[in-house]
Amino acid sequence: MEEIIIASENKGKIKEAQEILKEFRIVSMQEKGVEIDIQEDQPSFEENAIKKAETIAKVLKGKWCIADDSGIEIEYLDGFPGVFTKRWHKGTDRERNLAILEKLKGIPKEKRKIQFITAIAVSNGENTICETGKIEGFVSEETRGKNGFGFDEIFELGNGRTLAELSQEEKNAISARKIALEKVKQKILEKGL
Repeated sequence: MEEIIIASENKGKIKEAQEILKEFRIVSMQEKGVEIDIQEDQPSFEENAIKKAETIAKVLKGKWCIADDSGIEIEYLDGFPGVFTKRWHKGTDRERNLAILEKLKGIPKEKRKIQFITAIAVSNGENTICETGKIEGFVSEETRGKNGFGFDEIFELGNGRTLAELSQEEKNAISARKIALEKVKQKILEKGL
């Protein structure tokens, strides 16, 4: 069974990757004793994910590595915050979310379209696969829900519920990360890595 090192310490991300890529042994960088901090300075989610996966694969001398980058794009704000989702505003997730709500104050629902994008790259330093997953919705009028993290409390789905109002199972079933992982898995199996 091929081993893939995941560039994350997030237990939820690791578990999801292990469940979807069950044909492979997914291990964290921590388990491999690798500590490397890679600047996410590329202009797209895909390029950031590729940079992380390829850099770590090279450090690990050709072992397969999987990495991701994700964030939100708000149509009314011309795709803002995009690759700066986690970095555009100092403070907590809640403070960032409240700042976004402030930017959209008085804007009608049909103009509050938002998409969550996850790019996942797998590389051994020479060969790289990158796929994206997306989910779409609207920026809610206020923060709602207790589950989740990041922008979940302001990301409203077509059914009127925010991601933070879903159970973990419901959220996992529609997640952009799951969509991207499924696409990556299909490519890996097609190429016979």
